[in-house]
Amino acid sequence: MPDPTALATVVVDRPAPDVVVLRVSGELDTTSSGALTSPLETHVAEGLRAVVVDLGGVRFLGSAGLEALVLGQQRASKAGVEFVVVASNRAALRPIEATGLDAVFTIVKSADEAAQRYTS
Repeated sequence: MPDPTALATVVVDRPAPDVVVLRVSGELDTTSSGALTSPLETHVAEGLRAVVVDLGGVRFLGSAGLEALVLGQQRASKAGVEFVVVASNRAALRPIEATGLDAVFTIVKSADEAAQRYTS
């Protein structure tokens, strides 16, 4: 169960044996970006087919959260793991677009859309 006092929480889900979904909620900033960095390091290292980061529950995405995503994407690229970001809410999508990272990440609008990429 997520810690209710934490600024950000990440719940790990496995919709397929070789796909991990990291469901992020809360605020990803300097003090909480480690909540995403740690699971990204763990799951990208497993050599999975894909890591999906679902930002649907994010209320704030600061520069440290963006940095965690960039580092995760770089790690995934080096490991041959596809990196997909689910971002449709304004709190997540706006900082990604404002920094031009929408040209770097594969972005989908829903977790269902991301799941369909790997379950067919």
